[in-house]
Amino acid sequence: MPNAILVLGWLRPQALHRGLLILVEILLAGAIGVGLLAIGVDGAAWMLGGILAGAIAFAIYHQRYNPQAQPNRSVRKVGQMLVGLMVGFSIQHSNWAALATKLPLLLLLTGCLLLGGVMIGALYARLSKVDFLTGVLAATPGNVAIMASVAAEYGKNPALVAFIQLLRFTAVTSLIPLLAQTHHHQAVGNALQSLIPTANQWHGAYLLWLAVTLAIAAGSAQLGKHLRVPVPGLMCPLLVGGLFEATVALLPWVPPVAFHPPTAFNVLGQVLLGITIGEYWGQNPQLSKSAIAQGVLPAGLMTLTGLVTAGIASMITPWDWLTCLLITSPGGSPEMIWMALVLDRNVELVTAGHLVRLITLNLLLPLMITAATALDDRQLQQQLTPSIQKS
Repeated sequence: MPNAILVLGWLRPQALHRGLLILVEILLAGAIGVGLLAIGVDGAAWMLGGILAGAIAFAIYHQRYNPQAQPNRSVRKVGQMLVGLMVGFSIQHSNWAALATKLPLLLLLTGCLLLGGVMIGALYARLSKVDFLTGVLAATPGNVAIMASVAAEYGKNPALVAFIQLLRFTAVTSLIPLLAQTHHHQAVGNALQSLIPTANQWHGAYLLWLAVTLAIAAGSAQLGKHLRVPVPGLMCPLLVGGLFEATVALLPWVPPVAFHPPTAFNVLGQVLLGITIGEYWGQNPQLSKSAIAQGVLPAGLMTLTGLVTAGIASMITPWDWLTCLLITSPGGSPEMIWMALVLDRNVELVTAGHLVRLITLNLLLPLMITAATALDDRQLQQQLTPSIQKS
């Protein structure tokens, strides 16, 4: 019993500190986002604000208060849920059946990216003298936390893998708004006013629908996790939002309802996704200067691979270049799908492209790990053979 009391006494301050940290990060991200809007940075101002806020606040918290603190993955899950829900409501009337004909093209683009990642990983492993598995995990466009956890599971360097993945991830997220030429002045007052809830949104029926929708979205994400759905925190709420009107129409005892989540969810989802990226930067992994310098190579080459693949896609498809770039960019799926919505591109097509990539990567990752491990074992055996013969 005394031990339990001590544990609870330790957990409560930690939980309070993390809650305060999240609040500070959100407020700081809001201030930075407003500043970016004021100077004309649009499209990803809130997400970039979240990245900067997460890096600054978490670095201070990590260094001064809790050196063992890890980036808050729950915050990212909430951000994914909000983004997925908002995207789902925006594409409720889309014709998903028409996307089936584009599946071969999406598979081809996915194959180009994954093959490029493996080749870049092999090149990085040879030049930097790391093992092949570390190189592949670092260069393959995947989730930062998943790739780092796989590296840790196989006794590799998770900090190095996370750093390179994060470097590519941040570069892509920051580069696309610049390439999209979304630099224009926007009235900050109008942008902030759009976030204030209207009188209808304070109505009891609206709040009830909002609570029910959020609860279903959260439950669907948990169910998707058990069913091994790729990025369930994003894809399952997206499905909930996309099927909202159709589902309500099937319920004869429910009157027709015109419901859409508040606009503030747009900003909050972007901010939370940005904060989780920033927290990984604020964690400041202990890497040598040479490792950091060499890590720029695979991150840069993978970003370049996405640009080249987008150029090829724009030549062989009727899609515009920016849509192709959002499909092929080796960034996070929630971020790219959200940018498609913000930049007024084909959200359905971008969503389908990233879903194909996620499924393909999940299916091929065990095979890639097995092949890379076998090559590392073979190389180690070749290095040991001369020593054994001499002895």
